[in-house]
Amino acid sequence: MLFRELTFNLANTVHFILQYFRGPRKMLPPVIVMFMLISFTCGENPALQVTLTDKGLQYGKNVGTEWVQERLALVTLPDINGKFGYGIMSIDYTLTGITIAKCDLPEPSVQFYQDTGGFKTSISGLSVALTGGWMTNFGIIHDGGSFNMAIFNMDLTSIVKLGKDADGHLSVTSVHCDAHIGDEQIQFHGGASWLFQQVVDLFKGQIKGKIEGTICPYVMESIETLEYHLQAMNVSFDVDEAFTFDLSLTGAPLINASSMNLGLKGVLYDIETHKDPPFEAQPFTLPEQPGYMFSMGLSEFTLNSAAYGVYSAGWLKALITDSMIPPHFPVHLNTSLMGPYIPQLPKMFPGLLMNLQIYAREFPMFSFHPGVVKLGLQGAVKAFAIQPNGTHTPLFKLNVDSKFSGKVQIVGRRLNGSMALDNYTLTLAGSEVGPFKTDTLERFTRGGMMMALSKLNVALGKGVDLPRMRHAQLVNTVLSVEEGFVAISSDAQVLTDRGFN
Repeated sequence: MLFRELTFNLANTVHFILQYFRGPRKMLPPVIVMFMLISFTCGENPALQVTLTDKGLQYGKNVGTEWVQERLALVTLPDINGKFGYGIMSIDYTLTGITIAKCDLPEPSVQFYQDTGGFKTSISGLSVALTGGWMTNFGIIHDGGSFNMAIFNMDLTSIVKLGKDADGHLSVTSVHCDAHIGDEQIQFHGGASWLFQQVVDLFKGQIKGKIEGTICPYVMESIETLEYHLQAMNVSFDVDEAFTFDLSLTGAPLINASSMNLGLKGVLYDIETHKDPPFEAQPFTLPEQPGYMFSMGLSEFTLNSAAYGVYSAGWLKALITDSMIPPHFPVHLNTSLMGPYIPQLPKMFPGLLMNLQIYAREFPMFSFHPGVVKLGLQGAVKAFAIQPNGTHTPLFKLNVDSKFSGKVQIVGRRLNGSMALDNYTLTLAGSEVGPFKTDTLERFTRGGMMMALSKLNVALGKGVDLPRMRHAQLVNTVLSVEEGFVAISSDAQVLTDRGFN
């Protein structure tokens, strides 16, 4: 359930960021801010790592124990059949409709089990009160009634192994189970119960053995049911009509004495082309944070592969017309008004409206360094004059290269940040109107870029709420930017009794 909640939550996060990445179709955002979980399918290195610590395991154990305790009253145990006596004097009996009336469930021991790459769970001193009905068959004589049974000092040990199937699902397999009952007492009521009570010592051990024999098969059946649900889980989610998000495992979970690490692909694909990015995820080591329940690491490859997916899908381009510029803006897309920047333009094409085709020459590239995220954008602008007959006449092409740096942090339960312009250059890549200097135009557009960044930083400063799962919420969350990856550590709090449980 926790793994399913996590993957569902990550998919929702990607959907939110992808919508922001695209932005309005009418204009190209000057800064693309994303927080996505993507990786390269053909590489063996995971782009997303999730580590569950012993603190998280023990919290899950406590929540699970409470959940089991609440639902034990709903459990009906299998019938117990047997006989006692010899030959024609044997009596067949059946204990049926066995339910748990009360359970003294001691705190179980749950630990990472490195030997098998899974978990070891032990319960010692479990006591259970059972109730049900009894039936006997002695020749043509049939009888029945009810019974109460108390089981004392039951010990149970279960070891499971975690793995990965061919499709990248998490798999779970039972590798060991052992159950032992210390003692039991049984009291029969109704019918010829007085007779049963006299000879109960003759078959009490038989009942004990049969109960012990049903426990491990029941545990294994539960593990098989869990395995079935794991295999039925989606490891790929459609973010929207255009993109799908792959969260399959890259390898079997890595388990040591204090933690479990999952490596996930996290690839964002364009649904139509399903095209892999032309680069691979690089290995990184996510530090263990034993003071938190879990940690998550996102390599810089995640953002770059997301940028490549959006770039390949053709989202990083826009057409700018004069009608899109506010009336009070000092410069409009008119050839006569462009004289201060391109002197020959008003002479060659006086009084004509213009439009600009803006597009990314390459996909944006992110890099992570201690405390800072850097982004490089290589764009281009093609200018056209609109003739009276509607013909578009090419004028010039400019290359726009910019570098940004940003900071991101978590404050309370909100993710916020800031961006700064580190470098901005405007160069003439081609011209149908002759050469011209770009210094003045560069200063003007740099000013426009700074204005756009100022507005963006207001929004980034307000931040966005951290994604919340249906059954849990993140608490005490911290984020740090390291060399090559971002690390997020957090505790979790399970929500109960308000429609979440």
